[in-house]
Amino acid sequence: MYLPLGFPYYEDGPAYNEILKNYHALKAHGINATLGYIPSSLVQSISWPEEYWIIDSPREIVFTTPPGTAISTRTKIIEDAIYSIAEAGNRDILKGWRNERFPVYGPGGEIVLEIERSASATFGIVTSGVQLLCYVEDEQGHIRLWIARRSEKKQTYPGMLDCTAAGALGVGESPRSAMILEATEEASLDSGIIDTDMRSVGSISYFHMKSPFPIIGNDSASAPLLLPEAQYLYELKLDQDIVPRPNDSEVEDFRLWNVDQVLEALSRGLFKPNSAVVVIEFFIRHGIIKPETEPNYREIIMRLHRRLPFPTAVRLG
Repeated sequence: MYLPLGFPYYEDGPAYNEILKNYHALKAHGINATLGYIPSSLVQSISWPEEYWIIDSPREIVFTTPPGTAISTRTKIIEDAIYSIAEAGNRDILKGWRNERFPVYGPGGEIVLEIERSASATFGIVTSGVQLLCYVEDEQGHIRLWIARRSEKKQTYPGMLDCTAAGALGVGESPRSAMILEATEEASLDSGIIDTDMRSVGSISYFHMKSPFPIIGNDSASAPLLLPEAQYLYELKLDQDIVPRPNDSEVEDFRLWNVDQVLEALSRGLFKPNSAVVVIEFFIRHGIIKPETEPNYREIIMRLHRRLPFPTAVRLG
C-alpha cells in the first residue's frame, strides 16, 4: 500500500538522528517547545539579525523576543526572514505566495506567530487542513468515489489526483466552516446539502518528507522539506444524480471511480500525497482495507495517526 515518505520516530535512533543533523530546530525564547525545523544549509546561507535571532548549538535557531511579545511582531520578523531566503535564491516561496497565514502554536495552544502558507514547509511548521470525500453507494453497497484532478496551473502538485474538496486551515477558521466553503467553491456542491449531510469522521496526522529541496549556494546538495500535518476529515454520501463540478481554477475535472480504479491510482502514486492518505483512511474506515488482506494494516494505521513533536491547537474555531 502506497504511503508518502515518513519522518522517523525518535525511537528509531540512528535514522532519526541522521536526518535531524541536517536541520536547525526553530525555537523562541521562553517557550519550551520546538516550533519547526529549518534546513541547516539554509540557516547558514542567509544573515539572521542578531537583535531578533540567536543561532545556537546544538543546531537551534532561536527567536530572542521575550515571552509575551505580540504575535504581529514575531510574524513580521519571520516574514523578513522569508524575504531574505527568497532574495538568496529560493524564489519558489514568492511564486507560491498565497497571502494566507498558518498559526504557529505554543505548548498551551496559544498562537506564537503566523507564517505565510508558501513558507511553512521551509520552516518545517506543523500545518492543518480539511479534506472531504464524496461517494455514492449502489443497492449492493458498492462504493464509488468522486475524485478530483487538480488543475495543471496549480502551484503545487499540478495535475495530480485529489479528494473531492480540500483546503488549508488558516488563522481563526473552524474545520467545519472551512470545509463547507471549500466544497462549495471547488465542487459546486449545494451548501444546504453539505451542511445537513456532511459528517465529521475524525482526523489524521503524519510527518511527510518532500524531496528534493535545493540548498542555496550549492547546486549539488539537497535536503527534504519537512511537512508535519494534521487533517480534519469529512465525508458526504451523495445521491447518484448529484454531480460535483469545477467552480474555480483549482480543479480540472471530477471522475466517479470504483474502488479498484482508486486503488490502482494509489499504487501508481497519482494522488497528491496528503490526499492519498485520506483515501487510504476512508478505505480502512469502510472496511475495504482490512487486516485480513493487508499485511501492513497496523503499520498503516499508526502512520496515519502520528505523534507530532510540535505544539498544536487546543481548540479550533
